[in-house]
Parts: sequence; structure tokens; C-alpha cells
Amino acid sequence: MKKQILGALVLLLFSHCSLKKYNPEYRFDPTRTPAAPDYSRPDNWAALPQKSDPADRVPKGLPAAQTDTTVDIFFLHPTTLLPNHKNGDVWNASLQDQKLNETTDKSPILYQASAFNGAGKVYAPRYRQAHYWSFFSGDKASAKQALDIAYADVAAAFDYYLKEYNHGRPFIIASHSQGARHAIQLIKEKIENTPLQQQLVVAYIAGWPVIQGEFKQLPPCTTPTETGCFCSWRTFERNYGLKHAAEDNVVVTNPVNWHLGEGKGAPKTENKGAVLKDFDKVFPGICDAEGHRGVLLCTKPKFPGSILLRRKNYHIGDINLYYMDIRENAILRANAFQSKK
Repeated sequence: MKKQILGALVLLLFSHCSLKKYNPEYRFDPTRTPAAPDYSRPDNWAALPQKSDPADRVPKGLPAAQTDTTVDIFFLHPTTLLPNHKNGDVWNASLQDQKLNETTDKSPILYQASAFNGAGKVYAPRYRQAHYWSFFSGDKASAKQALDIAYADVAAAFDYYLKEYNHGRPFIIASHSQGARHAIQLIKEKIENTPLQQQLVVAYIAGWPVIQGEFKQLPPCTTPTETGCFCSWRTFERNYGLKHAAEDNVVVTNPVNWHLGEGKGAPKTENKGAVLKDFDKVFPGICDAEGHRGVLLCTKPKFPGSILLRRKNYHIGDINLYYMDIRENAILRANAFQSKK
């Protein structure tokens, strides 16, 4: 029982902010940057419809629809290159780092990307992600170069996806944290104000602040069935968020009732279910949700062992806490998009 409780807590207790401070001992050096990936190789994708991967899985009793859907999911995973990684003294990850690839597959690909497989076929590229510390380093120039390398891979993967896999199909952009940062740039440079914008069902940009007016043409979603728009939220413990949130110019979507902006909260009874460490088990009704000054407020969730939960920033659970709500909404928007066509 103790093992089960501790396991259930891992996803929420493990916060990036709790890790020791880290900075590579050297400035960014292009000669030390790993080789760029070849996206014609399936092993440079964490998820592809034609191969077996964790994005295929669903919690017990739920159907996956990747074989039948006419919609694609382009998923960008969050940072998994953390200070505690064995080969962590780098600015950018190597796609040959099998241990890191396994970490990515067993965490965000399984627990986040799979939330979308009811709505579409999941494509999730591996990329030379920037190290966690790139977001906090005093060496801003090196950090920017590392993030530019990561985005270059994301852009290349998207180009390859469009050329070889998409074939004019509608698609969803789904992302979290570092992946969400890259998703914003990708939308601006590759999708917005191009013919591709007509193929975009919706963009889920979780775990990264999206400033109001960030996009020139892509609006924030205002209803659960709206398409051609984006959703974004960052989750905080309610009391902490009430005291510390002060970003009135940041878009916040409620991932339970899909309302936009301040208030319009959803009680936990409306939460369709979280997925924690035990992937096969869905915990319904454990999280409420309310937008407040640029963040999403969530009363401390209750589940076996949650008494040990002390973290106030629920960033790591942005998708997991609302897994079933997101899953059902992606299906709803995909169907709405197809109906319009």
C-alpha cells in the first residue's frame, strides 16, 4: 500500500522547481551540440501511428481511435532533460541518449500525449530539447542558443510531418511546458496566416504563458466546440494562486468547462478525471478549476496519499489533472471541425 501511495504522488510531487540549481560549466558551443535528427528515421519520433509506442495506450476501459480518425495530433513534449540526469552537463539533449528517450516515453508521451489519441493519430518528435536550466540560467545568450536549437528540430519535424504524413488532413497542436514554448513559435512561423491555418482544429498550449494578442490571427477558444483557436492554462494550488498570481494579460482557459478568463469556475464534481501514476486508473472529481489573473486555480486534490502533497505549483499536472476533460474535448473539437467541413 505504501508503494502504491508513493507511486500515485510521483507525478505531482516531482516539480522542476524543487531540483537543485544547475548551470553547464561552459558557454554554449556549437561544436558540442549533438547532431541534428533525421526525421525519416522512426526512432527519431517518440510517437508515430505506424509504430507501437506509449502514446497508443489508454487507461483501462477507454477506446483509442488512431486507426479510424481523420485528424492528426502533433505533440511537443515538455522538458525531460533535468539536473538529475546522468548526462546532464549539456545545453541540448542528444537523441542518441537512450536513457533520456526512455524517460520521455514513460512520462510525457504516456501521461500526456496519450490523452489525445481518441481524437487523432499522434505524431511526437524527439528533439534536441534545451536543458531545464536554460529557463533560469544567468547566461541568457547561451540559453537562447540552446532553445533555438530545440526549436529548429521542432520546425524540421513539422516540415517532415507535413510532407510525408499529413496529406492535407486536419491537425491538432498539443504541447506542454518547453513544448508549448516551441508550439507558439511554430504557430507564428508555420501556421498562422498560411493555408495551414485552415487545417488547424485547435492548439492546446499548456504550461506556458500565452500573452493576450500573442497571435495576430489565432484567437483564444471561448467555447468547448470552437475550432481554429487555442487553449492555454497553468495550474496552481488555489490559495497560492490567489495570493501570488498577477498576470492579467495572460490567457487562461478552464480545462473543465472550457470557459475563457476570470471566474466561471468549475467544481470538482465536473472534473471528468485525472490520471496519476497508475496509468490504468482514472480519478474522477478530484480537481476544480477557475481562471484567476492569468493562472488556473485548483483546490488541493485529494487522492490516496495526497496528504503528503506540499507543492503549490501544479505545473507538472497541467494535463494529468484534467486528462479526461482534455481527452473528451479534443474529440469534441475534432468532430466539430469535421462537421463544418
